[in-house]
Amino acid sequence: MSNEGRLTAERARALALEAGFQEAGLVALPYESEARDAARFREWVAAGRAGTMGYLERRSEDGQLLRERAGIPFPWARSALICFASYAFPSAPLSTKGSEPRSGWIARYAWTSRVLPSRLLPSGGDAKGERRPSDYHKVLLKRMRAVEARLHQQLGEFESRAYVDTGPIVERALATAAGLGWTGKNTCLIHQGLGSFGFLAVLLTSLEVTPKDKTPEVAALVPDRCGSCTRCIEACPTNALIAPYQMDASRCISYLTIEHKGPIAEELAENMGRQVFGCDICQDVCPWNRKALDRAQRGGPIAADAELEPRAELINPALEWLASLDEPSFEREFNGSPVRRAGFLGLKRNVAIAMGNSRQTQFADRLEAWATAADEGLRSAAQWALGRLHRA
Repeated sequence: MSNEGRLTAERARALALEAGFQEAGLVALPYESEARDAARFREWVAAGRAGTMGYLERRSEDGQLLRERAGIPFPWARSALICFASYAFPSAPLSTKGSEPRSGWIARYAWTSRVLPSRLLPSGGDAKGERRPSDYHKVLLKRMRAVEARLHQQLGEFESRAYVDTGPIVERALATAAGLGWTGKNTCLIHQGLGSFGFLAVLLTSLEVTPKDKTPEVAALVPDRCGSCTRCIEACPTNALIAPYQMDASRCISYLTIEHKGPIAEELAENMGRQVFGCDICQDVCPWNRKALDRAQRGGPIAADAELEPRAELINPALEWLASLDEPSFEREFNGSPVRRAGFLGLKRNVAIAMGNSRQTQFADRLEAWATAADEGLRSAAQWALGRLHRA
C-alpha cells in the first residue's frame, strides 16, 4: 500500500482538532504492549473487580473477552484514532473543597449542557435560547463522525467504527498506546498538559498507519510521571484503589452511585460522603489536574466548549432539590444528561445516603417517608441514613 492510502498521525490529529477536540493520538493495531494490557484486563475481570458490570465480561464465540484487544471484535482494525475532549471547567470548584453540608456532589463530567436554539424551543420559549443537558456521547460521536467523513473524502473507502464509551474496547489503553498520556495510579489517563478531566472518543479503522520510521510526527509513548505521589490512593474514601494502578470497581463511588443497583453495603455507604452521582476525589487531588486548571485560569490550553458547558444548578446541588423531584421532573431535568443513567430511584437512594452523611437532622422527615419505600435500595438507604442522623 502506498503512503497516499495510509493514515498519518499528522493528518488524523489535524482533523480531530478541526472537529473540536482538544487533542488526539494515533496508534497502529495491534500495538506493542497489547498482549500485556489484554492479560491485565483478563486478570482484573477474573478477580471480580468489575462488580455487576456484566457487559465488561462479554466474550466472543471462542471464549475471549471482547475488550481484551480491539482485534477480537474488529479483526479488520489496523489503526485507532483516540480523541480527547476536556471537561475540566477551570472556574468551577473541586469536590474536595468545603461545601454547604446540605448539598451533594455530581461528578464533573455530568454537568454538561448547551444552549438550545430558540427555534427548537416550544412556543413561548426564551428568544435567547435555553440551557439544556447535553449528552457528551452524542456531542462527541457527532464530532468523530465528522472526522470519519473527512477521512473518507481524503482516503477513499475503508472500514471503521466510532465509539464514545459504548464500544467493546478499553479506551484508556488505546489512548496510552497512542501517546496521549500515561495511566495514573488512580487508573485514569493523565495528559501532561490537560490533566485527566477528559472524555475519550475512539475511531477504529482498517487503514494502515504510515511506518513510524518514515513519519516522526507519530506520538511516542509518554512516560509515567506519577512518581512517588500517592495522593489519589490516600484520598479514596472507600479504598477502591487497592494498590497503585489497581482499581476494585465494586468499591468505587462512581460504580456504586451509577452502575450498582439495589442496596449499598453500610461500610461503603458511610464513606461515600455526599456524592450522589459519580466521584471526582481521586482526580481532584491529582497534582497534574491542579497544574492543568491553574494554567487554564491563566489562559492555558483548556478552552470553553459551547456544547459541553456546565449547568450551574448541578454544581454542589441542594440535596432537598434533588429529593423533591418526582419522576416526570427527574426526566425533564436530566433527559439527555449522564445523570439519567443512575435512574430515578437510584438517584434517590444516593441522595438518601448523602443526607445521612450530612448529619443534618432537617432531612429526617424526608428519610422517614422513604424508609417504607417499595424499592429495596431506596428503603434500605433511608433506614440506614435515619440511624446515622439519630447518632449525630
